[in-house]
Amino acid sequence: MKNKDCVFCKIARKETSSEIIKESQNFFAIRDKNPHTEGHTLVIPKKHFVTALDIPNTLGSELLKIIKEVASDLMDKKLGDGFNILQNNLEVAGQVVTHAHFHIIPRKDDDGLKFLVKED
Repeated sequence: MKNKDCVFCKIARKETSSEIIKESQNFFAIRDKNPHTEGHTLVIPKKHFVTALDIPNTLGSELLKIIKEVASDLMDKKLGDGFNILQNNLEVAGQVVTHAHFHIIPRKDDDGLKFLVKED
């Protein structure tokens, strides 16, 4: 399935320029356009899937492999002392682009980021 207006589909089809940092048969990685930290990277399926539930189980090991490679590269480059892997599904959960993607966010002490903090 593909979506002709989806920005991630356009990047996958090479219709929009973006520096692809890492690529596998079914996934690619690019830097986030609005990074939370230096090195914030997105891992994106080449096919159009809306949420993680739509990604076939058969792609699971390939997905995990590219996520691990990207995270390892970020750590090797000393962009963080740790990292978060985040994935938002649907608007209520913070998904902005309706094409499944995984955020790898390098973290350092006192970087000021807080995730899933419940407001009282």
